[in-house]
Amino acid sequence: MKNLFVVVTGTSTGIGKAIAELFIDKGHEVVGIDRLPSSIQNPHYLHIQTTLNRDSISILPELSRPVDIIINNAGTQNEDDMDNNFWSAYSVTEKYLSHNIKSVLMISSASAITGAEFPIYCASKGAMSAYGKQIAQRIGIYGATCNNLCPGGVYTDMNKFITDDPDKLKQVKAETLLGEWATAKQIAEWAYFLTVTNTFATGQDFLVDGGEAIKANFIV
Repeated sequence: MKNLFVVVTGTSTGIGKAIAELFIDKGHEVVGIDRLPSSIQNPHYLHIQTTLNRDSISILPELSRPVDIIINNAGTQNEDDMDNNFWSAYSVTEKYLSHNIKSVLMISSASAITGAEFPIYCASKGAMSAYGKQIAQRIGIYGATCNNLCPGGVYTDMNKFITDDPDKLKQVKAETLLGEWATAKQIAEWAYFLTVTNTFATGQDFLVDGGEAIKANFIV
């Protein structure tokens, strides 16, 4: 496999950091974009520290070579979610998309499918997913794919208000069929599969929530 040039947003912590580290471990070059300083020290990693929003297209730098993969992971919950989730993905994708692209991935959310979260957060992730399908239509001509990865509960800093509370954590884990939440590494492995291994599925929402959305108590 050739050395891929990958842009990942939100790489200082959580899922984004796990994705960047996995691609580096696989021998690829990663450009990370985050409002926080870099937490990855590796010669195959370049960090751009900036806040992403609807105005970022004009300030994002040109890169040394065409981008093969774009993974839009940066996001917030109960901040400026539409800017930080949807508009950040829009800006980065429109800046670095070209006929050289192999794959684009939106790290959306199970909430984009179920609506089971805070209102603006759900709306921002739903916008990401719809935009991902529009990108899939645009880049299919290049043989490239774009999909939406929609995780349920994940152990990240953003979810510490739940994971640091034993009672809340027990309740939310019980809502899944597997009785557990995902790790950032597990979501990173999905991201790698959908952007590198996968070459045919495109324009799809991949719900990775441990079975939470389909859990039901069948009453007879």
